[in-house]
Amino acid sequence: MIGASMACALSTLPIKIAIIEAFPFRSNNQPSYDARSIALAYGSKNIFETLGIWKNLKNDASPINHIHISNQHEFGVTRLNAKDEKLDALGYVIENRVLGNALLEKIQQQKNINLICPATLDHLAIREKATVSIIQDEKKRDIQTSLIIAADGGNSKVRQLLNIDTKLKDYQQTAIISNVSPGKPHNNIAYERFTEQGPIAILPMTENRCSLVLSIHSDSKDAILSMNDTDFIQYLESRFGFRTGGFTKTSARSAYPLSLMETKEHVRQRVVIIGNAAHTIHPIAGQGFNLGIRDVATLADTISEAMVKNQDIGELKTLQHYQSQRAADQKKVIAITDNLTNIFSNNFTPLAKLRSTGLLFTDLTPPLKHFVSREAMGLSGRLPKLARGLQL
Repeated sequence: MIGASMACALSTLPIKIAIIEAFPFRSNNQPSYDARSIALAYGSKNIFETLGIWKNLKNDASPINHIHISNQHEFGVTRLNAKDEKLDALGYVIENRVLGNALLEKIQQQKNINLICPATLDHLAIREKATVSIIQDEKKRDIQTSLIIAADGGNSKVRQLLNIDTKLKDYQQTAIISNVSPGKPHNNIAYERFTEQGPIAILPMTENRCSLVLSIHSDSKDAILSMNDTDFIQYLESRFGFRTGGFTKTSARSAYPLSLMETKEHVRQRVVIIGNAAHTIHPIAGQGFNLGIRDVATLADTISEAMVKNQDIGELKTLQHYQSQRAADQKKVIAITDNLTNIFSNNFTPLAKLRSTGLLFTDLTPPLKHFVSREAMGLSGRLPKLARGLQL
């Protein structure tokens, strides 16, 4: 999703773009109850709107009008409201399938984008230019380019081939991903519930479904995955409570280990690493994909400005300028999600009381609540052009 978004963001520039993708884009997959979703911050929605993609997404996107943040077994709650921010929504929940199809449609309309798919990366060589060796249809071919943008996920092959080290922290937690049906209308409310085993996120979807991200201790994974639907719903209700009227249905469950990963080098000569390839964070607060989209918008700015100045877009100095623009936001989001995970997964009683007091204080302090809302929406700090509605 990040790589395809990057190609779309650069498509208005007079350059040739190749997307090397290992897995086929599927434009004909059908809607289903089990469909996986992404939480889009309001700032990310603005970027897709500037790219001309949002018009194909908005009818299938479920707005988040309210966010309810609470701590299990403790008093105190923080409630964020779109009306307080004078906006239609704080963010949106959209199925991966819908976003993928919209990106594919945009890509197929661009004459300067070549989608090489399925194909796998075999080798990289960085000299005067960068040479990318790929394997497609069991044949090897080389592509020469001024810039490689690695948006190939947490297990980035580009990072591996370039021997770029990472910093890794294992949270000893696993995310159980599923869709659930609440017992009453969700009213476009998103919930973040902190519990001893980890946070629970419940996000409003279309057809009164909710997207569930349930954090558990990793040693509980097999037991929870093996539960039948009735037992799983009871387990979920025991941790989340009944604000949604309980739950009446659940989809198939998937499990993903949770860790914090940050690459030690974001840029090299002719190489830049973005999205989950650069930083994989805990899903608490739903910031991972949105952090990657801000990488996309800022890198698009940097490349556009370099071309206006007739500079080499792959020069290390150019790419270092990109990283200097992104470093503060990346470090801030990584620190916030890491600290929230540590603080809200701790059973120390005085800390629990302090957490609850903090939630209540935030709820009763409009300037602080406004600050939290702007951070969650990706609207704080210096925004790139695409986030401000400006074309490159």
